[in-house]
Amino acid sequence: MTTPDPHDHATRAASFSHGADVYAAVRPTYPDPVVAYLVPPGARRVLDLGAGTGKLTSSLVAQGLDVVAVDPSEPMLEQLRAALPGVEAHVGTAESIPLPDGSVDAVVVGQAWHWFDHAAASAEIARVLRHGGTLGVVWNDRDTSEDWVARFGEILHRGDRLEPVADHVTPVLGPIYDDVEEASFRWADEIATASLRPLAGSRSFLLTLPAQDRDALLAAVDELVATHPDLAGRERVALPYVTHAYRARLR
Repeated sequence: MTTPDPHDHATRAASFSHGADVYAAVRPTYPDPVVAYLVPPGARRVLDLGAGTGKLTSSLVAQGLDVVAVDPSEPMLEQLRAALPGVEAHVGTAESIPLPDGSVDAVVVGQAWHWFDHAAASAEIARVLRHGGTLGVVWNDRDTSEDWVARFGEILHRGDRLEPVADHVTPVLGPIYDDVEEASFRWADEIATASLRPLAGSRSFLLTLPAQDRDALLAAVDELVATHPDLAGRERVALPYVTHAYRARLR
């Protein structure tokens, strides 16, 4: 059996199938203002690309949109279908989307753009978008201005040579799109302090680490929860985020 390489991009991208249930349970959703920014007025049919377990999909559905979800991981889509049985869902990639030409008004990508081949994905998204349709890309980034959040992040990134690749960056889409617009949204997700351990474990780096190394990082998370003055003795905590959203119109 081949040992996963936690520093290999493709291995990391494929790792989420092994933690789909945990991902569904602990990862944050997206605030309504973010969805309103990503999806233009008048759009009805929306593709959630790299939909995973449906974190962004659920927010789109809540706005009354007709959503189709595409993700390369069948285990992730199983979680999505269980939570959102009315959503059309297909196994597929950003580079080969299983939808007809010009079939959606908007495409949104939540927490997944960094896993794509950007040039190929930009062209394929343009194919499935209707004329004048919108591509929206979004990341939930933890707000490290709070000390405990910064320390939590340091543990998650400890030894991770690929982490800079996963940071949000302005998408480069090419001349078939208008200039990319950007907006930021600050909010907080109230969670159980006990869920910080599985939240850490849902990251691709930890999913691909050898068990001993993974357990060491999870133990460090447990120690943080037990000893940091903003966490110790508390059952729940507000985990602050800065959501970075980008959008561009297809010419």
